[in-house]
Amino acid sequence: MRAIKKILVAIKRPGIGQAATLRKAAQLALGLGAELELFHALTTPIFLGPVPGEQEDWRVTRDREQQRAITRLQRSAERLRRSGAKVSVKAVWDYPGYAALLRRAQQIGAGLIVAERHTGGHTAPWLLRYTDWELLRQSPVPVLLLKKSRPWRNPALLAGLDPFHEFAKPAKLDAEILALGGVMAKALGGKLHAAHVYLAPAFRDDESAEARALLESYQSRARDQAEAALRRELKSAQVPPERLHVVPGQPVTELPRLVRSLGADIAIMGAISRSGLKRLVVGNTAEAVFDALACDILVVKPSGFRTSIPQRVRGPAFVLPPDSAMPWV
Repeated sequence: MRAIKKILVAIKRPGIGQAATLRKAAQLALGLGAELELFHALTTPIFLGPVPGEQEDWRVTRDREQQRAITRLQRSAERLRRSGAKVSVKAVWDYPGYAALLRRAQQIGAGLIVAERHTGGHTAPWLLRYTDWELLRQSPVPVLLLKKSRPWRNPALLAGLDPFHEFAKPAKLDAEILALGGVMAKALGGKLHAAHVYLAPAFRDDESAEARALLESYQSRARDQAEAALRRELKSAQVPPERLHVVPGQPVTELPRLVRSLGADIAIMGAISRSGLKRLVVGNTAEAVFDALACDILVVKPSGFRTSIPQRVRGPAFVLPPDSAMPWV
């Protein structure tokens, strides 16, 4: 993996409720020796129709709101600079927010994106918000999605691995997860754990003694194979045996359970992006795992992944008068 020299920090509302995000971003920047950019995308459409009592040109509105965002970002940046972090700020008119963030990450060569998880109701309790999921799905660089406000203090990091590639991960993705996990653990003064959740046959209540004996043999063999596969995956990683976790079951239940039992602060996961039905199935599994994890999430993509987000900044969106043929452009 390439060194992280620039970190792009998504600021949803400049000057409002960003203390935890800024604190963690500065901690990472100082630990990695990286520069921070605080970034805000102005996505609210500008109304172009006549407003009673107001004759302001839309360009004045555009420039005023952009400068207001920059001023607020600069205040936050000044506080971070006092801690020793190198910080710049940027606010642009662009939409949707996740696409604006990815365009900016590409422009500055960011090695990491830090963003707060969007809060609010979901159509199903385990679903990520659309903006979060699109960011994770489309970003070619690692994304740290912050779910917890508590600060990191000698954090435990849990790398979720799939050495058998049962869930269609590329073979080299686990190595990238481990490499980034090691870098993050060192930067934060934490400890890296590695976990593999493997599929194993389960007992039924009505199993005969013979069937149970056979299943026990299968389970023992499955565990031995899983442990051997995980050890092979970890040959080049400095993770001691006491921090290796091999667990039977399904990732959507066992990984969150392991996070809770370890008190893990950051879960490091791999993600792939597919099209059509395959994307839907894989995406739903990933969303369920991500949403169930009671910790911050660092999502890693395979090397060579390319986003489908266009590079051109779109500028402001506009709302036209109701009698216009195009009410929103």
